[in-house]
Amino acid sequence: MKSKIYSVDSSIIILIISTYEIYKMDGIGLYHTFLQTHQPQLKSSGIPKIFWEAVFNKLKNQDFDAGLVFQLARIDYEDNEREPIDPVWKLFVSAENGISVRDPNNIYLVDHAWSYDTLHARQNLTNVPGLLDRMCSLMGYDIENEEQEKIEYVLKEMWRYNQSFSLNSGSVEDRMPIWYIMDELGSAINHSDDPNFRTVPFLYLPEGVTYTLLFPVKNVKFEEEVTRDFVEGQTNDLKKRQALLLPWVDNSFINKSFIQEKPNEDYFLAGHILENMPEKINVEAIVRRPNEKLKVYSQYNYVNNYLTDSAFEIVEREEDADILWYTSHFKEYKELSIRAPHVFVNQFPFENVLTIKDLLCIVCRRKALEKSYDADTLETYPVWLPTTFNLSTELVQFVAYFEQRESKNLENFWICKPWNLARGLDTHITSNLFHILRLPSTGPKIAQRYISKPVLYDRPDVGLVKFDIRYVVMLRSVSPLKAYAYANFFLRFANKEFALNNFDVYEQHFTVMNYSENTQLCHLKCADFILEWEKQYPDYPWTTFVEPTILSMFKDVFEAAVAAQPPKGIAHSPQSRAVYAVDLMLEWKKDKMQPVLLEVNFAPDCKRACEYYPDFYNDIFRCLFLDDYHSDVFHDLFPVKQLEQFHDIAHGHHVTWCSGTIGLDTVNGERPIHGTTYNISPVVDIFIPFLLDDVSLHFVFITQLKFIARPLGLSASTTIIPGNNGIAQCILLIIFVSVIRLFDNAAQQCTYP
Repeated sequence: MKSKIYSVDSSIIILIISTYEIYKMDGIGLYHTFLQTHQPQLKSSGIPKIFWEAVFNKLKNQDFDAGLVFQLARIDYEDNEREPIDPVWKLFVSAENGISVRDPNNIYLVDHAWSYDTLHARQNLTNVPGLLDRMCSLMGYDIENEEQEKIEYVLKEMWRYNQSFSLNSGSVEDRMPIWYIMDELGSAINHSDDPNFRTVPFLYLPEGVTYTLLFPVKNVKFEEEVTRDFVEGQTNDLKKRQALLLPWVDNSFINKSFIQEKPNEDYFLAGHILENMPEKINVEAIVRRPNEKLKVYSQYNYVNNYLTDSAFEIVEREEDADILWYTSHFKEYKELSIRAPHVFVNQFPFENVLTIKDLLCIVCRRKALEKSYDADTLETYPVWLPTTFNLSTELVQFVAYFEQRESKNLENFWICKPWNLARGLDTHITSNLFHILRLPSTGPKIAQRYISKPVLYDRPDVGLVKFDIRYVVMLRSVSPLKAYAYANFFLRFANKEFALNNFDVYEQHFTVMNYSENTQLCHLKCADFILEWEKQYPDYPWTTFVEPTILSMFKDVFEAAVAAQPPKGIAHSPQSRAVYAVDLMLEWKKDKMQPVLLEVNFAPDCKRACEYYPDFYNDIFRCLFLDDYHSDVFHDLFPVKQLEQFHDIAHGHHVTWCSGTIGLDTVNGERPIHGTTYNISPVVDIFIPFLLDDVSLHFVFITQLKFIARPLGLSASTTIIPGNNGIAQCILLIIFVSVIRLFDNAAQQCTYP
C-alpha cells in the first residue's frame, strides 16, 4: 500500500500537477526540475548531495533495488520464548563487496506497507484486504488467530514499528502527523546507538507519494546487520534517550523521582513572542464621561453582529476605537499605554500562563499547599488538576510515575495532546506506555491523567455518556483581582456510551462534535440540563452543591495565575480586559463529585453563546467596560465584602481601604476628596478569623469592636471605618501581638496573594 497523500493544501496539489506536466514534457532538464521542487526536502532531511541524482533516477524509474544488496532473516529463538522487545526480523548486507558510503548509487527506496491516521487505524485493519495478515506476519503474530485478537495485537504492537511525517503547509488539520509502517525490508531494520544507516521519509511530488530513503552513514561489510537510530535527533539527554528507547531497549525507571520542579523564567519565555509591559498610566485617563459611547473595533464577527447595546458602537478602523477586540495575539502594551491610555484591549500581558496547557498546569500546582502527592494513591494535588507531565521536559518523571502506578496496580490511562492545539487535534488516549513514548517525535505534548471515572449523563437515545462543561470566565483586573463567570454554561456530550475501551473511537471518548459534518451534535441549554440533572442526581443539587465547587476551582485558578510576577504570572494592565472559555469535567472521588480542570481557551468560539443568548456580548461588555453586572447573569468570583458605603469628609488624615486581594493600601493625601465613596475596611474580617478565632465569633459583619474595645479602654460604640485613627491603631496592635504569638499557625492557614 503506497503512502498516497490524501490531505494536502491546494498549493501542493497545484505544485504536484504542474511538476508532473514538466516531467512529462521536458526531456532534458528533468534532474534540474527535480532539484527545483525537492531540494528543500533533500537538505532538511540531511541527505548527502552525493546521493541526490540517484534519488531522482530511482524515483523516476521506480527502481526498488534494495533486494539486490540486502537480505531479510527471520530470527529463530528455538526453545526460548521471544520477549516483546526481541526483534522478529533482521536485515543484513548481502552484497559481497559490502556497501560504501562513497558510492553515489547506494541510496535505496523503501515502500510503505501502511499509512494512516490513528483514528482510522482499526477501520483500515478491518476493511483493507490483506492488511491485517500482512501486519501480523511483519510483527511475528500468528495469522491463524481470531480476527479481533489480531486487530488488538497490531494496534498495541504497531508503536514499535510506526514512523511519521507531516506536511508543513495548508491548514492545521493538514499538518497533523501521518503515521506509516515501512514494508518488510524497512521494518526489519533494528535499533543501534551506533547505527550504520539512516532512514528518512521523502515526498515525491509528481506522484504525491511518500517513500523512505535508506542510505549508509559509514561503510558496511558483507553480512553485517543493517541498523539505524530509532530516536535520532530527539534529545541529547541520556536519561531521556533511555526513556524514549523503552519500546526496543529494556530499562527501568521505577526508582527514579517523579517530583516536578518549578521551572525558571526561561521556561515560561521559551517559544514565546515577548510582549512588552504597559507604562504606568493615570487612572483618570480611562475614566469616561457618563453616557459617552464606547467605540469598538472587533476582528470577531459575532461581536460585530451581536453587540447591540446602545452604550457601544462598532467602528471599522482601529484608530477610532476605545475598545480593541482581537482574535490574534496582541503584544504592544507599552505602545498602547503611551499612545492611547484610554483604549482597552481584550488581552492581558502573559495570559499565556493560562491558555498554554503545560504552563496552566505549572501555575495551578501552586495551589498544592501542603504536599504535592499522596504516597499511597499517588494522587497529585490540587485535586481538581489532573496529573500532568510535559513530554518534552518531564519525560523521565512521567515514565517513573507511570511505572510506579503500574507497580501499585493503579489505573494508568492517559490522554496526550499538543500543548498549543485544541478541538481534540492530534490527541491520543491510551494505557500503552510505548504508544505515549512515540508521540514526542511529532511535536511537543503533555500527558495528562485520563478521567477514568467521569460523572456521566444519561442521554435517552444513547445511554450514559461523557460530557464536559464550558464556562465563559472574564478577567477584569489583576490588581485588585476581579473575575466573573457567565452564569449560563455550555455543555458538550459524547455520542456513544462510555466505557474504558475502544480509545480510538472518537465519539465514545471525545465531546467536541461541532467541527465535523458527519457527527451528531447534541444541543442542550444549561437550564434544561439542570432540570434533567436534578432527576438523575437528586443527591447532588446543581446550584447549591455542584456549581459552588466549580466556582471555587475557578477562583483558585485565577489566584494562582496572578500569584507570581511576569512572565510566570499574568501582568497587571489597567487597559486590559479578557474573556476565556474554561473547560472542565466532573469526576467521581468515591461518593463525591469533584470538578476537574481541562483547559483554558484563548479567544474562544462564542457562536453558540450568541445563538442561545442574544444578549451575551451586551452583558459581557457592560460587565468588563462599564462595571455593570447582575448576579443573575454573572458569578462574581472575588466579591469585595460590602459592609456599607460612606462619605468620609470629616477626618483630616489618611483613609485606609482594602482592595479585596492585595490587602491594605492607603489613599494618597491627608484629606479624601469631598464626596468620594469608599468601602469600609474589612481589615478585622481579614485577620481576626485566622488569628483570634474565639474573638471573631462575636463580630456581626465586623461593624463594631465592642467585645475587644472595652478591655482596651476604647468606646464600646466605636465603629470600624477607615476614618477612625484610634481604631486603626487598635487593630494594628491586635494584629501585631497576634502575629508574633501565632505566626507559625497563621502562616499555615493564610494564603498570600
